[in-house]
Amino acid sequence: MTDVPKRRDESLVGGEWPELVQRLRARTPARVFVGRAGAAYRSATQLDLRAARAAARDAVRDELNLNAAFGVDFVQRWELREFRTRARNKDEYLLRPDLGRKFDDESTERLSKSEASNCDVQIAIGDGLSVAAVAEQVPHLLPLLFAGVKARGWTAGQAFVILHCRVGILNEIGELLKPQVAVLLIGERPGLATATSLSAYMAFRPAKAHTDADRNLISNIHARGVGTEEAAERILELAAQMMHAKASGCRLREETRGLR
Repeated sequence: MTDVPKRRDESLVGGEWPELVQRLRARTPARVFVGRAGAAYRSATQLDLRAARAAARDAVRDELNLNAAFGVDFVQRWELREFRTRARNKDEYLLRPDLGRKFDDESTERLSKSEASNCDVQIAIGDGLSVAAVAEQVPHLLPLLFAGVKARGWTAGQAFVILHCRVGILNEIGELLKPQVAVLLIGERPGLATATSLSAYMAFRPAKAHTDADRNLISNIHARGVGTEEAAERILELAAQMMHAKASGCRLREETRGLR
């Protein structure tokens, strides 16, 4: 699933808007200065909004199927395994966020027996609130992250996928696998600008008592936001900072050339 294709903006045809307004329109996907027909949006704008809303609903409601989202070759190459939270279905996941923060009993047992514990970096992939974002961004981002981990001489656990996942699952990953840095690639809540935006939540040695204050976030990973190459570089640099400072969250400020 991808973003709704960009429509030709009929409201700018014939020089109806000044050049300054057209330049402002070109800098944002927000629907500003779109023109009107009487007191209502024009038909093209109405149809675009309806299509964007439908894409957002689909992104939230879809169930993640690994082979359909990533392709069989990608799943086999990275040996992606599925784990589940205590949310038994999508409805329960949406109504009970707390259930998406803990693995179910079977997943807990399987992870507790993993041989990939105590690594430098552990990457997990969560469906979150946008399956479309995971399907669109992860196939490009995951290879870049593992290449960067290898280049830095770090150890990495085998990546895995978590169904019906919330950000707080980072704490359970920390308790069960005990990595130095845990990275959760998770679909963001979609909006009317894009339904394919991914987030990377990160924590240094996440533990049961950790909250959002102990985590760092790199968000808006998509074609019109933070590109996958930039996102990979920022994630790896932030992981290096965490290992050096032995801290994450509000005690650590992300330092990159573009953000100083």
